[in-house]
Amino acid sequence: MRRTTLALGLLGTGRSQSTATPAPSQEASQLENKLREAVEKGATMEEIAKLKTPTIRTPEEAIRMLKVGNARFFGGHARRPELSANERRAQIITQTPFAVILGCSDSRVPIEIVYDQGLGEIFAIRVAGEIVEPATAGSIEYAIAHLKTKLLVVMGHEGCGAVKAAMLPEKERNGEPENVRFLLDQIVPSVSNLPKIRDEKARMREAVIANVRMQVKKAGENPVVKAAVEKKELAVIGAYYEISSGQVDFLETEDELSVK
Repeated sequence: MRRTTLALGLLGTGRSQSTATPAPSQEASQLENKLREAVEKGATMEEIAKLKTPTIRTPEEAIRMLKVGNARFFGGHARRPELSANERRAQIITQTPFAVILGCSDSRVPIEIVYDQGLGEIFAIRVAGEIVEPATAGSIEYAIAHLKTKLLVVMGHEGCGAVKAAMLPEKERNGEPENVRFLLDQIVPSVSNLPKIRDEKARMREAVIANVRMQVKKAGENPVVKAAVEKKELAVIGAYYEISSGQVDFLETEDELSVK
């Protein structure tokens, strides 16, 4: 697994830099000027929306954007990207997220915050256990086919309650409501044959990552996903978020994503 180990020196060090508001990029300033001019001229919402174009054009750029954003977050340099009123208007008609992230519904794992991304940058899908099933698969298909996202990430996290529940004996799982059992049933196959690990925290980490690998595999078998990957328009990777540190481990290679 590839940890987000970008040196914090690249993000700025010292108290003055950690509290300062980052200066907008030249591209962002140019967009703001164009939007302001369009609004002043009475442009329609459709015309304004067309000024907002994707800034991430390849899967590689999308992965780097997430890594850099997470490095800011766990290093205490989060920018919490905000949009001006004109930039928000540019998103009324359309959206151009660079990544679709299937993550857990856990309240401790807010996707945009973890990656330090702003409005319109992440197409977030959240469901307990980050499972791929008809509803989440449909959302993924929509993001790829209509929003042209460049990256699909399946992200699990430390201490996932859904994964832990899926590891319980069948008799105990059967005591859950019908729809909860459905969720757990999508996870059970990935955690049924875990290696013997005595350390509980390490065992849970292995279980969550095993589920991420299984869900990545299922996502990769989707015809819309598969076609986009074959055209090199999309990358599909896994991720593991440590609540305790704020850091994301990325699973990118074939070996890292292999279902054992």
